[in-house]
Amino acid sequence: MSKLARDAASFKSTLQRQDYSSWHSQPKPSTSASSSTAGGAGTGLAIAGESSHPPGHKKKRPKTSIVYSQPADTGSGTNINTQLVYAVNHLKGTPNPMRLQDLAIVTETALDTDPVLLEKFKAHDKIQYDPKTDLYSYKHEYTFRNKAALLTEIQRQTRKGGGISVRALKESWKEAPQAIEELEKEGEVLVTRTVKDGQLRMVFWNEIKPTEENGGLQVEKEFYDLWHSLKVPNDVDLLKQLASEGLQVTAAEAVVPKAPTTKKKGKRGGAPRQRQVRITNTHLKGEIDLQRDYANHTK
Repeated sequence: MSKLARDAASFKSTLQRQDYSSWHSQPKPSTSASSSTAGGAGTGLAIAGESSHPPGHKKKRPKTSIVYSQPADTGSGTNINTQLVYAVNHLKGTPNPMRLQDLAIVTETALDTDPVLLEKFKAHDKIQYDPKTDLYSYKHEYTFRNKAALLTEIQRQTRKGGGISVRALKESWKEAPQAIEELEKEGEVLVTRTVKDGQLRMVFWNEIKPTEENGGLQVEKEFYDLWHSLKVPNDVDLLKQLASEGLQVTAAEAVVPKAPTTKKKGKRGGAPRQRQVRITNTHLKGEIDLQRDYANHTK
């Protein structure tokens, strides 16, 4: 037996003694074995570790709504100030008063066990406590809860010389924007909106109500469409239209240019002007002649 044949026989015997205890090192079954298994079971099962997608196909990642660039809301935290803000914000979004124990359970804070946190919570300028009912509530800027009270508040602020921010009204009453739109349709208020998306910004009371006697009613659609159907002619046709009606174009006032002002040049080569000496030491007047040279020029 040649050396090459002995090496081949040794390699085959080594393969037979190999331990395939891990599925990662198991060799792939032959084509005949896999086909016979698939035929017997009816439906072939995917081999562990092999992908059912064809080669070159990229597996799509599942879509998630997690924003990794923003920190996750992990609750009220452990810092006292963080828990205070968390409790106040929760009470702000609750329309009804709450018990201290219920607020502590909902917000997962130590309001009912930490005396320092409770003292800061009671001292907050936006927290209102009712000792009769033992309930806590958020002190909103406005206290209305219906459309009539909302209109009264808008009238009060308009008489003071200004409107009200719709955002501030919404914080006090969530249904305030819908009520404002209804009041706008009724002609009771005037509203300013944002240019980008047309959201409500400021609201004012409409003091001048539209009537048939005083005017202010909406123009009928027929006249509205007729007005916007008229087109202004261009510059050339506009002059012809005015001339045909016997009208003239108003000429603008011509600007008269001002003559440039030139300075007279003085004569050159003249004698220098003698400046008059101003005597400031008036207290020495009569005793010392300040215009006299007392220096000794003798050589």
